[in-house]
Amino acid sequence: MCAQIHDEKPNLILSLLKSKCTRCRRGDMFQFKNPYNLKLTMKMHDKCPVCGQPLDMEPGFYYGTNMISYVLAVLVCVATLVLWWTTIGFSLKDSRFFWWMGINAFLLVALQPPLMRISRTVWLAFFVMYSPKWREGDIVEQYSVNKEQAANW
Repeated sequence: MCAQIHDEKPNLILSLLKSKCTRCRRGDMFQFKNPYNLKLTMKMHDKCPVCGQPLDMEPGFYYGTNMISYVLAVLVCVATLVLWWTTIGFSLKDSRFFWWMGINAFLLVALQPPLMRISRTVWLAFFVMYSPKWREGDIVEQYSVNKEQAANW
């Protein structure tokens, strides 16, 4: 009796939050799980360890993540603003607004490493979609790669 492969499509949001490969949604994109190890936080695998999808599509591919990171930071600010407004409220007679600004700034700095990882995962998801045939080697090839000039810019 052979074991059957039950290939269920993983949830998109969970795989983005966990920084999984966007092709198979199973392999880790980053070599180290802890985003707060700041020296190694952005160290990525060259290829997905599960499906073999190249994760660096071309030189400068991840420059576009600044747009995603900006949107995520604005969402954090809006979420904290709404949470603060509904629980504590704002007033012109005291310094509650400035307390929110300080706490919000602290949260943005504290959440920066995970937000940078999520930004890279979301950016890759725009170009490399999930494939139900990922076990068959259905991958998106790199656009242009110059190994001699890698990490020189």
